[in-house]
Amino acid sequence: MAIVNFSSLSESDKQLILRTEPAKLKEMTEDDLLDLHALIRRARNKHRTNYRRSSSGHVSADRSRSKASAKAERDAERSEAFEDALARVSRQLAVAAKASAAALKEERLARVAAAKAAGPTSSPAKASKSTKSSGTRAATKKQTPASKKKQASTKAAGKRTQAKRDAR
Repeated sequence: MAIVNFSSLSESDKQLILRTEPAKLKEMTEDDLLDLHALIRRARNKHRTNYRRSSSGHVSADRSRSKASAKAERDAERSEAFEDALARVSRQLAVAAKASAAALKEERLARVAAAKAAGPTSSPAKASKSTKSSGTRAATKKQTPASKKKQASTKAAGKRTQAKRDAR
């Protein structure tokens, strides 16, 4: 954890930064980490915006970006503290998400293996459908939103053409 100047932070900001200690992050669930990530990101954006606004206000008065950023040093410290905290939470969230994905994959594979071990389960309805089919029917095209739109467009164009003919 990077050294944070707590004197430039408010009490609520201090508490938020302290919640991002690595030991505390490891105890959190993925949902808790997502909530904390949102809070930290919101605070980081707030302090970064404050820093940029105060610096831009000083630039016009000082005629120098370097002098202006020196005056907004406390805002920059706050912004940097939350940037580091956000990085810590993001890393831990990635670890938790990867572990969760692996667990879900294992569960899914176990269900498939159990279904295969149980053997084929054919219902009478499926068996009768497959025996009725003679295989001579052409494959049906899949209806997609784009194909529906194309059909509607073609139909509308035909109707417009017919309306022009009828108006003669």
